[in-house]
Amino acid sequence: MTTLLITHPAGLAHAMPPGHPERPERLKAVERVLEAERFAALIRVEAPLGTLEQVALCHPLAHAQALMASAPDEGFVQIDGDTLMSPGTIEAALRAVGGATFAVDEVMTATARNAFVAMRPPGHHAERERAMGFCIFNHAAIAARHAQKVHGIERVAIVDWDVHHGNGTQDIFWDDASVLYASSHEMPLYPGTGSASERGIHGTIVNAPLRAGDGSDEFRDAFEIAILPRLEDFQPGLVIVSAGFDAHWRDPLAGINLRESDFAWVTQKVMEVADRHAGGRLVSILEGGYDLEGLAKSTAAHVAALMEG
Repeated sequence: MTTLLITHPAGLAHAMPPGHPERPERLKAVERVLEAERFAALIRVEAPLGTLEQVALCHPLAHAQALMASAPDEGFVQIDGDTLMSPGTIEAALRAVGGATFAVDEVMTATARNAFVAMRPPGHHAERERAMGFCIFNHAAIAARHAQKVHGIERVAIVDWDVHHGNGTQDIFWDDASVLYASSHEMPLYPGTGSASERGIHGTIVNAPLRAGDGSDEFRDAFEIAILPRLEDFQPGLVIVSAGFDAHWRDPLAGINLRESDFAWVTQKVMEVADRHAGGRLVSILEGGYDLEGLAKSTAAHVAALMEG
């Protein structure tokens, strides 16, 4: 078994206005770096089109249908101050959903040991009934629900190291004892949620906020002290990663100073938990990362660690 790479050209068709940080070039940078010889062993698959039934695992059907109906035939439709839809957005978002659920299927049936879903738009800010923060549908949350519904997994852990807190994932699983959501992120920063006191109804929300200027030591401490022990105690049957790379020191949207080696380290640590409790089953889903060089190098370090597992 090896690592599965799932992507689709539709991710490039989700157009944004000039100057928008969540741009198609992000996916091009990821695809380019993963063309290197050391990634030749990746199993490469195009993301299937996700279904409304899959979206409805986490978002009310009426909400999803309203978003789809409001998609433009040309130009842009503004959802909020920084979230827009273009004519290619809905297919891209559905391919991201389809890629995430397909990754779960492949990992759960041992076709691949783990998987990386390289799609855009990102998803972890999408709440049950609100698209926001560049995000349309919450792919990581949908993947978790899919694993439970289709494969009978009792406990799923979602680990989020995007520099912005995944308010959407937290919103979806706030009152759910069967899904652990653990996040490191910068505070204060968009979207304003993610304090350590936010623990969910069942204590299955774990927030380890960092401060602007923090770097490798603080990030690794947050995982060693706050997140990894909770993952161990939870004993998940599947681990899903919201893999944002905007905590890289080059990123323009935040102030955390991580290096590529930090993303390799945290990948290895989370994989060790998956090895002990989930038969190594891990699905990683691309979230943020807005400096193209930092995104590419961090992705390479992350995927190389997945392959070494």
